[in-house]
Amino acid sequence: MQHYSYNIHSQLEHPQPKYYGTGYADTRKWEWLVNQHRDSYYSYMGHFDLLNYFSVAENERKA
Repeated sequence: MQHYSYNIHSQLEHPQPKYYGTGYADTRKWEWLVNQHRDSYYSYMGHFDLLNYFSVAENERKA
């Protein structure tokens, strides 16, 4: 059982050095939220249909 527990922890820690937004054990809540907001906005800008949906739903023009 102990070997299984170690394996799960090593798998969870694997993406952290590879991806910036995954955070670390000592990442503060504010830093994590800033990363989530930044990643979300970049994703919205990269997906044209989603950007169209937001502009229609909020009655705003696309910037």
